[in-house]
Amino acid sequence: MASSSNKAQSSPAGFHSASSGSSKASSMAELMAKQKSSFVTVHKGDKVSGVVTKLTRSEILLDIGTKTEAVVLEKEKHLVRALMSMLKLGDKVEAQVLNPESDNGNTVVSLRRFIDEKMWEILADIQKNHEKIEVAIKGITKGGYLIQTQQGLDGFLPNSHVSFKQDTHDLVGQTLSVMIAEQNRETRKLIVSQKTVFGQEDFDALAKIVKVGKSVDAIVSHITPFGIFVSIPVKNPSAGSGQEKEEAFLDGFIHISEVAWGRVNDLSGMFSVGQALEAIVLDVDTSSKRIELSIKKLTADPYEELLKGYKVDQKVNGVVARITDSGIIIDLGEDNEQVEGFLRKEKIPPTVKFEVGQKVTMTIAQIDSKKHRVYLTPVLLEKPLTYR
Repeated sequence: MASSSNKAQSSPAGFHSASSGSSKASSMAELMAKQKSSFVTVHKGDKVSGVVTKLTRSEILLDIGTKTEAVVLEKEKHLVRALMSMLKLGDKVEAQVLNPESDNGNTVVSLRRFIDEKMWEILADIQKNHEKIEVAIKGITKGGYLIQTQQGLDGFLPNSHVSFKQDTHDLVGQTLSVMIAEQNRETRKLIVSQKTVFGQEDFDALAKIVKVGKSVDAIVSHITPFGIFVSIPVKNPSAGSGQEKEEAFLDGFIHISEVAWGRVNDLSGMFSVGQALEAIVLDVDTSSKRIELSIKKLTADPYEELLKGYKVDQKVNGVVARITDSGIIIDLGEDNEQVEGFLRKEKIPPTVKFEVGQKVTMTIAQIDSKKHRVYLTPVLLEKPLTYR
């Protein structure tokens, strides 16, 4: 006790002890202040960088420099699946703050933008390497099908890119293996195809095989009011020299004006999906990677022979077929082999009126063999007053 009392009364020792405690307290406060100031302060909407510290289906945590780890909140299942498939522990990510501090004291963040950019980067690589992806058919439109990738990106499958081997009406709800025909991150445009999608180099190689004027076999893949989309079987030039050439399909199109030499009104009554046909190559469009075709040019133009019976300044009889804003359409000739005559609006005398079905007599002013049209002028029944 005495010894203890004397130690307590020792003024220098007592003073020294108090001074040391104060110094330690001061150092601790400074240390805590420094540690506190090293934490990052975030606000709602901020973009922050972080490192994945936990990755499970129930919880994803990030170290973003705040005093506690940030919690990733994604309610959509496809985004969670994408995160689980694309991330691993230690990965650096970019997140957006949803809530600076939740009730549990954690910052809540979203990786939606990060995963979205990553998915577009992956799609670009897939397209470059001509790989396939799985998509689900979500809906149907007049021009094709609305699709969604496994990562949740929306896209479009045009009717002309649906395989002719399947009934397109049974595709809704199905999962398909497709290739990427076109993708653009800025416009969020994603076009897919069930057919082989060629790169520019492969298509250019094919263009040398599918030459203008050459006859090719094709299969109808889609019918529209304005033309027919077809698939042209070819040997895939991307296969190696030691491999068996795989059959692929080039996109082709036959405009309604190239179906027959006569007038065509209903293509659906003439063709069916899956029908095989023969056509002549008119043009190889390298920009759209599509072959323009013609059926009618498989046969000689019957109008060339018919037009030999007409000449400029000849008087001809005809029947008014249609009245348009630009002039009068007049059918010339007999039976079904009619040549079309045209009377321009500015050539019609102001006092003359025409009706559909009216029989008329005209003078040939010009013959256009390419358009199969004979340009006409009215026959003057009497001389105008200014005639000399």
